[in-house]
Amino acid sequence: MRCNHRRHVAGSTIGSVGNRILVVDDDPQVLKLFTRILTRDGYEVHTVESGKQSLELLNKGERFDLMVLDLSMPAPDGFEVLKEVRAGQPGLRILVVSGFMGGALLTAAEILGATATLTKSDAPRLLLQMVNQLIQRR
Repeated sequence: MRCNHRRHVAGSTIGSVGNRILVVDDDPQVLKLFTRILTRDGYEVHTVESGKQSLELLNKGERFDLMVLDLSMPAPDGFEVLKEVRAGQPGLRILVVSGFMGGALLTAAEILGATATLTKSDAPRLLLQMVNQLIQRR
């Protein structure tokens, strides 16, 4: 599998300057949507299409202010990535997003260390608001 790590940067707004976000999702359309939403507000967005790529990037020493992580991906899935990131970078804020899993599974993600959770159906209208709140908590 080739690495599709991409970096997206747009104009900056007050409050988001210099904030780096890693978006991990196996759906290219979701990556495109989230990138568009976040770069419009000035965030530097890096995208990868698998849990494996996200872990490789973090293990190479890349630092991010926030990770937006899909739960439902081929191995390693979002739960596995969440557990490994929590063990290696306990301070990294993680927003878990899922389109197919809700309720109890999103609660399980919070128990495993997700800073916050969001359903993909709510993401188009709430993603930026949640990211801004999580970044400001730092």
